[in-house]
Amino acid sequence: MRIAFFDTVGGIAGDMTLAAFVSAGLPIDTLRAELQNLRLTGFELAASHVRRSGIDAVHIDVVVSEQPHYHRHLKDILAIIDESTLSAGVKDKASAIFRTIAAAEATVHKTSVDAIHFHEVGALDSVVDIVGAAICLEYFRIDRVYSSPVRLGSGGFVDTEHGKLPVPAPASLEILKGYPTVLTAIPHELTTPTGAAIIKTLSAGTLDDQQLRVESIGYGAGSREIPGTPGFLRVIVGELETHMEEDHVIIVETNIDDMNPQAYPYVIERLLAAGAHDAYLVPIIMKKGRPGILLSVIAGYASLDAIVDILYRETSTIGLRIQHTGRRKLVRSQREVRTSFGPVKVKSVLRNGLEILAPEYEECRRIATATNLPLLEVMKRLERELARNASPK
Repeated sequence: MRIAFFDTVGGIAGDMTLAAFVSAGLPIDTLRAELQNLRLTGFELAASHVRRSGIDAVHIDVVVSEQPHYHRHLKDILAIIDESTLSAGVKDKASAIFRTIAAAEATVHKTSVDAIHFHEVGALDSVVDIVGAAICLEYFRIDRVYSSPVRLGSGGFVDTEHGKLPVPAPASLEILKGYPTVLTAIPHELTTPTGAAIIKTLSAGTLDDQQLRVESIGYGAGSREIPGTPGFLRVIVGELETHMEEDHVIIVETNIDDMNPQAYPYVIERLLAAGAHDAYLVPIIMKKGRPGILLSVIAGYASLDAIVDILYRETSTIGLRIQHTGRRKLVRSQREVRTSFGPVKVKSVLRNGLEILAPEYEECRRIATATNLPLLEVMKRLERELARNASPK
């Protein structure tokens, strides 16, 4: 699995992210050309080499001619991205990052996501930083992002459109809720809201003892040298050699005892269509002995707002529990195998170096309908055939 590891030794910001990937091997002209797909004018990328703690690093400055204090709503930024000629993958990642920032800003300012005015983050340079980060991941064909615990400064202040704010900035802290962080005594803004959102939205979490075959390394410098810390973000691109996949997910749960049970299949269907990894029901006994249902949803952070909206709109719940947790999964994929029934799509799972093949239910159902054989007989025959095809990996 090809990964990008964000080592936040000096924090992370949008420009540091672009610079680190350019340092790792992304040609600056390629990045410039891809950003033209935004169909925006009034900006250019200026790249230079600087020394940080004796290490050669790249610094990128997004030079803009846009009027200062330009404010945009989330819908304005999403429209810019959607109407661009960027790839679908870049659009999805960039839009998800902006939604993460909008949700945090709405919480901090006690307002709705739609009412949020992006100030610094809505400026043209931040749009370029966030879209550029998504372009970088696509260029390096990254399957998964991981990071170190995110380093934050503390004890200082940062000037913003809202006035002087403490470090870490409230939006950065809100974004990084539930994500591993390190609060340093450095009185400077090491991690910006843009950098925090890139990590929180795209990262599957931190790494433990997985074996990583390093392919390229990049150092992205911030705008100034900060005493007491290396002033760069280090990005490592490589292949993760593991039979386990790890990620961080959100579990949303609610107890319901006053809803027509006929609606549950529809609700689960809507949740899965909105990006939930799984949704399930568990019968429970609630207070005063009333029978009820525990509705649980497992989803990625980017799908949280849609999940919450569906649960409040489609069920009778008046409250939700939201938990952040980690997962370890066997590596899985889908492929086609030739069988006595012809080509069949199967699930491939790696367990202790052995590939285990299992027939997909919909394929078994299709074959049973076409051959008029009992479904269980089709499943057993396929399981026997696929067991003979299992092989070491």
